Amino acid sequence: MSLRRQTVLYIFVGAIQFLVDWGVMVLLSDPRLGIHVEFANIAGRIAGATLGFFLNGKLTFKADHTKVGRRQFAKFVSVWAVCTAVSTMAIHYVEQHYGLSAAQWSKPAVEFGTGIFGFLLSRHWIYHR
Repeated sequence: MSLRRQTVLYIFVGAIQFLVDWGVMVLLSDPRLGIHVEFANIAGRIAGATLGFFLNGKLTFKADHTKVGRRQFAKFVSVWAVCTAVSTMAIHYVEQHYGLSAAQWSKPAVEFGTGIFGFLLSRHWIYHR
């Protein structure tokens, strides 16, 4: 599959994944619920990642010789853990210095950065034969 097609599909799947992730994070970090923004971010990333792993495996990086199984999932989880740690530390930093609203609104920029990293590793390592 061409790089252009994979990029377009990754952005499409990523947008859906991000909306789920961000929505869960914003919902759970509402002060009335009493959940810290760091935990809300992790919960959002779990929700988005669950969807993204399967959609990217079945659509974006699909090839006749590639299956989405345990091996790909293990690779995905390792990349996801690193990206989640970076994302959560960044969200925590923004929340501590600029407040909850700034943390919620900074999430798109943070996830864009981890998304580029995720695309490169997905294309060349996670879903690669």
